[in-house]
Formats: sequence, structure tokens, C-alpha cells
Amino acid sequence: MKSKFLKAALAVVSACTLMACCPEKENNAAQGAATQAAQSATETASAAQQTKDENMNKLTLTADWDKVFPKSDKVEHSKVTFKNHFVIELAADMFVPKDTSLKVNGKFPAIAVSGPFGAVKEQSSGLYAQQMAERGFLTIAFDPSFTGESGGEPRYMNSPDINTEDFMASVDFLSTRDNVDPERIGIIGICGWGGMAINAAGIDTRVKATVASTMYDMSRVSANGYFDSANNADARNEARKALMAQRTKDFKNGTYDLAGGVVDPLPDDAPYFVKDYYAYYKTPRGYHKRSLNSNKGWAASAGTSLMNTKLLAYADEIRNPVLIIHGEKAHSRYFGEGAFEKMTGKKANVPAKLDATKNWSKTVGNKELLVIPGASHVDLYDNLEKIPFEKLNEFFKTNLK
Repeated sequence: MKSKFLKAALAVVSACTLMACCPEKENNAAQGAATQAAQSATETASAAQQTKDENMNKLTLTADWDKVFPKSDKVEHSKVTFKNHFVIELAADMFVPKDTSLKVNGKFPAIAVSGPFGAVKEQSSGLYAQQMAERGFLTIAFDPSFTGESGGEPRYMNSPDINTEDFMASVDFLSTRDNVDPERIGIIGICGWGGMAINAAGIDTRVKATVASTMYDMSRVSANGYFDSANNADARNEARKALMAQRTKDFKNGTYDLAGGVVDPLPDDAPYFVKDYYAYYKTPRGYHKRSLNSNKGWAASAGTSLMNTKLLAYADEIRNPVLIIHGEKAHSRYFGEGAFEKMTGKKANVPAKLDATKNWSKTVGNKELLVIPGASHVDLYDNLEKIPFEKLNEFFKTNLK
């Protein structure tokens, strides 16, 4: 069974219990409608539902700057939307460099960013996008399906298939813009979206360069527990039982229970990485009202498909460059090392103790693992002294040329 710490980390977030439709009740009500007035009411309700369905993809986007990081005067910011192949409309912040001399033949290279798992674009992904836009890339930071300002029902769900598609849809959007060179598009995935980004790079050959920063492999942690401590059939069977019991409960009650975001109040004996999550998501440093992790979390049954899907199955077939960045002290570092080993067939062999004065890296072909001395998992969310933005700049400029 999953540990309380796994639940605390997977339970990244936002707030409201959603009502699901109950077709059986609707059918019973229809059958019991004996009068013309009731029939008329049913027709009116049906028309209203049809209107709702037609308008469900019309998103409401805030016009305010409500990010957890300050606005840059070096870029133009705007809100944009686009649909994925599941016809879910995604909301994104777009950042365009003001310095048009950075264009090549009238076009910018572009980067799409998402993550962390359970965060929103007003947090870490927006920071990354703005920083990279300052360096000459047209960027977007998007909310994945079912979260933040993006569409999709039910809310607070995740899916390795749909969320991989979200990255691909961002490439669709960028590749058709007049001011973007479609041959120079990259992606950045942070935390759990690092694994999604690598998965997207495994199918989308338009992605010319990929960065996975402080990554999680959400399928691995969902199926195996933290540090693979529950990597056995009996433990997975117990986890499946719990998930299926939750699905039955949700269907019976017509609601989706939420798992809870980052634990609050913080227990004294919480692992250090849970304390790090708290310091980001539950304080003014990173709190956001739409963030799942900052509030009431994912739907409790949201991990169903992650339990049964391996995100990195074809990571070894990615031909374009991939850069994996982790902190030396990150509890999640083994996910990045595992991804690097999967892609290259070579052991990472990170030294037990790093030189505090310089980053450690290993490169095999066009795949690189970069470890930041002294950095934790959450440091790479927003710590400008730890996130190696100049390395990201060098990586993308080299590979998106």
C-alpha cells in the first residue's frame, strides 16, 4: 500500500469537490414525469445542458498578473488558448521577447513549459517560461488538462495519455504561429511533468530538444512507491484495491473525493522533502489559489491510469537531445538517473559527494544528466541561484538552431 508520504506528494492540490452526473437518477425522473409541465421542464433543462456543452470550452482567464514571481520588463505577456486532440481547451501564458533582434529570419525559437505535478502556470512553469523568454525564446507556460485555468472534466484528474498529448498540443500551437520557427521548438517539463515531457519527446519528432528539471517519473512512483519501496505484486494489488474502492465510492456518491494537497499543518516528523513542499506551496513564496498542491489536491482516484502505464517505455528511442537536471540533495534524483540510464544504457554513477563549486554532469551521445551541488528538489522550482538558466539557454540555443 502507498505510504502516507507518497500520498502527501501525489496529493498536490486545488480546491473544490465536483459533482458528477447521475444518469440513473435522471432517467428515473424522466420516467416519473407524467405531466406536460414536467416534460416542458425536462426539455428546458436539456436545452440548457446542450448550451452548457457547447460553451464548456470557453475559458475564463484572469486579466490580472497573479503570478508568484515578478513581471519582467523584457518580455511581452499575454494569455492564449489552444485545444488538444481530446478537444480540451488549454490555457497558457505566452511570453515574447521585446528584443526583436533575437529573431532569425523573422522568427523566434520556441519552448513550451509545464509542471510541477499539481502546480499551475502562475508558479514554477511561468517563471521558467519568462526567464527563457528574456533569453530570446518565445515561450508558453500552460495549465494541463483538468487543472488551473484549462478546461476538461472532471476537475483535478490526470492521465499519462492526455497529459502527454497536452505537450504535443502545445507544439501544435507553437508550430503554426507566424513568429515561430516550427523547426526550432523545445519543451521543458518540471517535476512530474518532466516525465511527461520525456514521454512526449518519445513520440513527437517535432520536439527538437527536451529538458526535464527536478523530474519525477509519476508512473514509477505510483506503481512502486517512493524509492521503489513497494515494488512488488502484493503491494500493488493492495494499492489497486484502494483505488477501486475509491472509484466505487465516487460513483455511488456522485462526487470525486479530493486527496488533499500538501499536508497542512506540517507534522514535526515530516520528511525533509515534504517540508520543502510546504515551504513552497503553503507560504507566500509559492502559494496560488488555483494550485492543487497549495489547496485540496488531486481527485483521490486520479492515479488510476498512472498505476498501469509506464511513461518512459520508449525513452531509449528518443533521437533528439535531452537534458535532465537534478539537485544533489533532491529525494527525486533517482528518477532522473533512471531516465538517463533508460535513454543511454549507461549508469549515471553520480559521486557520493560533489564538488560544491561546480555542477556535475555526464553526457552520453546527445543525452546529459546535470546535478546541481547542494540543491534540493524544490530549489529547482524557483531558486534563481540554483536553477542553471544559462545552461538551459546554451542547451536550447545549441539544439534549436
